[in-house]
Amino acid sequence: MLFVNCRVLTMDDQHPVAESVAITGDRITWVGSDRDSEGLVSGANRVINGLGRTLIPGFHDAHIHFLAYAASFQAVDCRPSSVSSILDIKNSIEDRAQSTRSGQWIHAVGYSEFDLLEGRHPTRWELDQAAPDNPVRLIHRSGHACVLNSRALDVVGITNSTPEPPGSTILRDLKTGAPNGMLLEMDDFLEGKIPAPTIQELASDVAEASQALASLGITALQDATPSNSISRWETFVALKSDDALSQRVTFMIGGESTTEFLRSGVGRDSKDMNLRVGAAKLMVTKTSGSLFPDVTAIHETVNKLDNKGFQVAIHAVESEAVSAGAEAIALTRASGSQLRHRLEHCSEMPPVTLEQVVASGAVVVTQPGFVYASGRRYLAETAAANQPWLYRIGGLRKAGTMLAFGSDAPVIDPNPMLGIYSAVSRKSQDGDVVAFDESICLHDALEAYTLGSAFAGRMESHLGAIKPGLLADMVLLDRDVTTIEQAELTEIQVNNTVIGGAMAWDIEDQ
Repeated sequence: MLFVNCRVLTMDDQHPVAESVAITGDRITWVGSDRDSEGLVSGANRVINGLGRTLIPGFHDAHIHFLAYAASFQAVDCRPSSVSSILDIKNSIEDRAQSTRSGQWIHAVGYSEFDLLEGRHPTRWELDQAAPDNPVRLIHRSGHACVLNSRALDVVGITNSTPEPPGSTILRDLKTGAPNGMLLEMDDFLEGKIPAPTIQELASDVAEASQALASLGITALQDATPSNSISRWETFVALKSDDALSQRVTFMIGGESTTEFLRSGVGRDSKDMNLRVGAAKLMVTKTSGSLFPDVTAIHETVNKLDNKGFQVAIHAVESEAVSAGAEAIALTRASGSQLRHRLEHCSEMPPVTLEQVVASGAVVVTQPGFVYASGRRYLAETAAANQPWLYRIGGLRKAGTMLAFGSDAPVIDPNPMLGIYSAVSRKSQDGDVVAFDESICLHDALEAYTLGSAFAGRMESHLGAIKPGLLADMVLLDRDVTTIEQAELTEIQVNNTVIGGAMAWDIEDQ
């Protein structure tokens, strides 16, 4: 395969731009000018004329929850784009209940109380009205909360007397003390209590989700689900074996499963770039009002995982969580560790916290797409004095911190161009500007979604750039991104997506 007449942005500092790229098998074999490519045309099985459009390395989503994203294709859609009130949610769930047998679970996803007419979360009793004969789970847009109806609460065993697991919250009616259906940070508790889909049930959703990602130019992903286990790893193995999932997958390990992975030896030191084990995921939250786990436990856990040879990816949203994670990573570095630990999200970083993150040497994996999707909410709910500290990618970049971008889908749309647009403009989909001083240039935003993500996943010697010898993962966009206005970034479509030298998406075939 040969691409010619392209604006190639290689992400290779030695040769940053080119016009033509040759692929043999699954590898890039040549990068150069159109004039020098003329002798390669006759030997190419396919020549693609880019017509001056931009060719870049494949987008690499460094933080996604892929199976949840795939499951959302069949779930009741309660995103702000589909519902505007609790009544709308009830009507959508009721419609699904009419075609669902009694006792079967109904899954609904994506609601945002901020965008609902009522400005609040639904309750178990409202969901009961929509589907009294079915257990219902309605997942919040953030992925860190959900609402269960009464039937579902019974099935999972939550009653008036159920204690809250550490770091979790069961919201209750103020008068009776009965659970109102709202659960915060309860995924570990619910794991295994709600029937998981079979491989056969997953396969079609996964294939659809994989194709959707390919249409967005995504060639690799890092699954950051905190409950990832050996059994879920085996699910990914099966999906990859069936060719349902075309993207390269790095599988983060849930913190509770590291011992199991060590004992089994599964995925350790894997050279397979199609499916490999990545970092150990550690959740640090403040949802219940205080840091969980506490600072001492965070330091001990990170040190223990580091000693076992695990790269650690620390979920840290609030400034206290970011600070604690940075401290823990800095301690491993002080003891001589060379492991490439990560901080995920880093949503709030006042100046002192940013300095801690930079000093820690952590890779920051963040989601500028959150500014696009939720900028209006951030400005409404964040004190004006704290707004400059939201998603500080500009400050991190200037300080030399390595950035990687992801979507956290299904929390938001996985389209990389939406995140790239907000990274350079700091604008939301509503036009609100959030911390403009934290903007970065287009090249740096593209790099964070390609080479930066490969670096975060310790794969930069295999992918993330258009360079001879690297894997042939690349994306031809529908225009030259270096010559357009910022606003056009959200309109960009993908013409071709190549994964390992094979065409995973071709706009002409659609």
